[in-house]
Amino acid sequence: MTFATQLTRRVLPRVAAIAAALVGVVNVASALTPSISWRGHLLLSYEPVEAMRLFHALALPAGAALLLVAPYLVKRRRRAWHVAVWLMLALGVFDLLKGLDFEETALTWGVAVVLLICGGAFTVRHDPITRRSALWRVPLIATAGLSVAVLAAWASQPDGVQLTGVAALLAVAYVIFRPLAAPRALPDASARAAAAELVRSHGHDTLSFFKLRPDKHYFFAGDHSAFVDYRVENGVLLCSGDPVGSEEAFPGLLADLRAFADARGLRLGVVGASEQICPLYEELGLRTLYLGDEAIVELDAFSLEGRPIRKVRQSMTRLTKAGYTASLSELGELDPATIAELERVVELGRQGAPERGFSMALDSLRGDDTLVLIARDEHDAIRGLLHFVPCYGRATVSLSFMRRDPDTPNGLMEFMVVRGIELLREGGIGELSLNFAAFAKWLHSPQKRLERALGRLVALGNPFFQIESLYRFNAKFFPRWEPRYLVYEGRFGLPRASIAALWAEGQLWKPALRLARA
Repeated sequence: MTFATQLTRRVLPRVAAIAAALVGVVNVASALTPSISWRGHLLLSYEPVEAMRLFHALALPAGAALLLVAPYLVKRRRRAWHVAVWLMLALGVFDLLKGLDFEETALTWGVAVVLLICGGAFTVRHDPITRRSALWRVPLIATAGLSVAVLAAWASQPDGVQLTGVAALLAVAYVIFRPLAAPRALPDASARAAAAELVRSHGHDTLSFFKLRPDKHYFFAGDHSAFVDYRVENGVLLCSGDPVGSEEAFPGLLADLRAFADARGLRLGVVGASEQICPLYEELGLRTLYLGDEAIVELDAFSLEGRPIRKVRQSMTRLTKAGYTASLSELGELDPATIAELERVVELGRQGAPERGFSMALDSLRGDDTLVLIARDEHDAIRGLLHFVPCYGRATVSLSFMRRDPDTPNGLMEFMVVRGIELLREGGIGELSLNFAAFAKWLHSPQKRLERALGRLVALGNPFFQIESLYRFNAKFFPRWEPRYLVYEGRFGLPRASIAALWAEGQLWKPALRLARA
């Protein structure tokens, strides 16, 4: 994206809003002050005094309406741009006919011309206001405001009348200028089938299968040769991982996705983008930030021999002597009784906490072609499990989640991972994407003083997010670290995108969720 395009997107709407607000203030002030006497006498030669008073009265609400429209110009609302231009054209006429106010007219029409020239900066579309919806919404709001105003007047509260009028105007403005909403209904069966087919054909990335979660929306390329998944959080259209499909379609797909978000007043963000895809986002004017590392275990190179891995080896010995065993099966081959027992262990492992995950986990046991490692105790009771999803086109699987009964001995997780590595290796699998460790590079191999300082800072958050604990667990298996990135929009868009990602992943309390539960 060129510098001129970025200037148009970010700076011009703000300048336009300031200019529109200035015009509104000038016109309101002009309407509240007497006209210059000699101009008024000259104007009386062409129109009656009643007409002068009428246009004087019209200039006040028109100027106030322009002040109301200005904040929506900052948000690049297309309808607000239309309204602002028409208000300015009308205000220029009012200024001339109420007192030959040439200065106000020149300012107002001058800003209107600038707005017309910069119309391409206002790209946010709106929900269509149909004749049927307008006939009931706007009058309903106005009638409600008038009713409360009458009640306030009857109670001799003039301030209440003014506040009620302002509230009614704001409500009407919300109805008129609200942006086009993102789809609320989740994808239908045909869209899900198309996404699943693309994942099977092109889903070689370790995060691709997680796009099939049922709580995600899909955005397809025009020819349906590629797609991205997303969820809207905190005003951010948040995607996970990389697009899936034909790589030739990625640039056009992402450009269309950017336009789709723009038209709805949303910022674009991605959590878990790979290093290879980041240049495409940067070409669109987006920013990237190192988020952490994916731990990928190379199964053929993994060994329990040697001093560095002795603690894992000790856990294996202890659990094996205690009678624990493990088996690997396809989920679709398990009988209903076994699946029910697995789901019981999943619930025990959660310990009442909500299910987490968005970019690198499924929300439940699903997928007939997924794998489940089942750990059983000496009585053959299921006590833990690992759930793996496939990476199509390469001999790799990704860990979706791991659960164990809280009453099991320490070391069961290490036992399951090692037995999983061994059984997957026997089945011809070459790599295991084990887990994602946030900011792992800052913890395991900081290269600069700043990264070392950030690593110490990240470690302080371990009691709340288990960042360091998860990194140390992954490091036990000597993985290869693959960086992943957070993509965000705008110089100051990082906090918004970060909150959106934390909400989507279930790592941060979301007020709306608690209200919904209440």
